Amino acid sequence: MSDSPGTDGASGGLFGPIFAPDDPDGVQGETGDEAWLQAMLDAEAALAAAQAGAGLISDADAGAIRSRCKAELFDAGELGREGRAAGNPVVPLVKRLTAEVDKASGTASRQVHRGATSQDILDTAAMLVAARALAQILPEIDGLAAECAALAEDHRATLMAGRTLMQQALPVTFGLKAAGWLVALIEARRGLHRVRRDRLAVQLGGAAGTLASLGAAGPAVLSGFATELGLAEPVVPWHSNRVRVADLVGALAACAGAVEKISGDVILMSQTEVGEVAEPSGGGRGGSSTLPHKRNPILSVTASASVRRARAAAHTLQSSMDHEHERAAGAWHAEWQALSEALSATGGSVATMREATGGLEVYPGRMRRNLDATGGLIMAENVSTALTGELGRLQAHELVQAACERVSLNGTGLEQELLSEPEISRAISEEELDSALDPGSYLGSAQTFVDRALALYNEEVREMRDQDG
Repeated sequence: MSDSPGTDGASGGLFGPIFAPDDPDGVQGETGDEAWLQAMLDAEAALAAAQAGAGLISDADAGAIRSRCKAELFDAGELGREGRAAGNPVVPLVKRLTAEVDKASGTASRQVHRGATSQDILDTAAMLVAARALAQILPEIDGLAAECAALAEDHRATLMAGRTLMQQALPVTFGLKAAGWLVALIEARRGLHRVRRDRLAVQLGGAAGTLASLGAAGPAVLSGFATELGLAEPVVPWHSNRVRVADLVGALAACAGAVEKISGDVILMSQTEVGEVAEPSGGGRGGSSTLPHKRNPILSVTASASVRRARAAAHTLQSSMDHEHERAAGAWHAEWQALSEALSATGGSVATMREATGGLEVYPGRMRRNLDATGGLIMAENVSTALTGELGRLQAHELVQAACERVSLNGTGLEQELLSEPEISRAISEEELDSALDPGSYLGSAQTFVDRALALYNEEVREMRDQDG
């Protein structure tokens, strides 16, 4: 037997646990060698059961086949080495499964893999692996969304600088930033849920997609096969139609992108010169091998690395859709490890950012100091708006722009430079100017958008409870 959780390095070993919890019951365990092996065996067992249901084989033979479809009876590493000759691991697996079933029933061993081709078993296994991995990923997304919702609620009024092109732009709130994270996660989750519900289908077409060897019973076996495994029944075999795979990895890539946005923001906000947030520490987390003072945002860093791996795997899968005729010459073979990587890396990024946001330390005082660092320049647009009624939009803009330039040259504050301009001082009182320079007065619909994000989240939670109930 193989004790390696994944020949592709998706989990376990030296590097795997760095990027995600090394949990055999989590997404890493659901995408490793043993998971694939059991999924292939589950497909073989379901095929036998479906054929028994269609009257092609006896219930006893189907039961005998199912009794030997246990991953612990086989060695994934040996199957991989033996599979090199055929170009896939199903061929040696069928041989070994047949030998195992023969120990229980000589008649049943003749029915192993009846009517199927290797791609039927491996594609169906891929869908099972995906379904089981998504069952681990989706709760992690829910947990990450809950953390973002809490940050949005707790910091709906926490002022900070909004930044565009890496420069301060206008005041926002940290709650609004977290609300943006939250909505992206909800949208990504919906995409993954749709794929899990509608797009994961069994594959059964035989050698060329006709199920000719099953005769008239082919459609009944296909239907029973899908029912046995809890996957969708396709309209036709999809051996060379990889839209389902593209839908799956597209949804994974979107999820990874939503996580990447959060991790990138946390990394930038954790910079020494910014210092607006810090990841949870303890247990040596975020430490440096040479610099004792460092507190690196290592969870966000590793999440970002996982996203890059997920995106690379998704690219491999999406660029492997050109399957020639009824069976691909290479494109199909490129999918297997890439799918494991896309699932495991996406799941790892979500779990890691859930941990980071769950203990995120937020520093409102530092946010306010950074907001005030430009001496009021961040409020220039609001001042221009306040002056427009008296001076007109163009003149107000030109006068405020000139005052901003003097602030940068003289190292003074915007209020001082504005009041030094006679046309401005005649057009607006000091009290009105103070109000226009108050960041809290220029948040637009930020609070409303936070409310809308939280309402969407609460609606999503209710729908999840209804689905579970």
